[in-house]
Amino acid sequence: MGKYDQIINLDRPFDSKHPAMSIHNRAAQFAPFDALTGFGGRIHEVSRLTDARIELTDEIKQVINDQLRQIEAHIKEQPLVTVTYFLPDKTKDVGSYQTLTTPAVKIDTYDERLHLEDDISIAFDDIIDIVIGAI
Repeated sequence: MGKYDQIINLDRPFDSKHPAMSIHNRAAQFAPFDALTGFGGRIHEVSRLTDARIELTDEIKQVINDQLRQIEAHIKEQPLVTVTYFLPDKTKDVGSYQTLTTPAVKIDTYDERLHLEDDISIAFDDIIDIVIGAI
């Protein structure tokens, strides 16, 4: 016979002064405690994967420049382009590389930006690759 065998199957004592706590409130006692408010968000931000900017060679820059000129020559046709570009992070000195396939709508040589459909604008310096669809 165990030490608690005589009381293990008894009902909980009833106390009119202190009614039984709901299951939800009882579970809340064991919820994690965030003693450092906002610290979890910072940990998430630091652990977010990002990439450093790739430095392009002069040859690759020349190829991209030639492709941009070819797009500019056919801009009225709004050629379909697949662009891989660096998207700078708003909070860090790094970013991520994105690839997007959409029609080109404008080449802005003054601001050095490629404008794509859906108001997407990419700086020439951020582009690392362009593939032009059928022109």
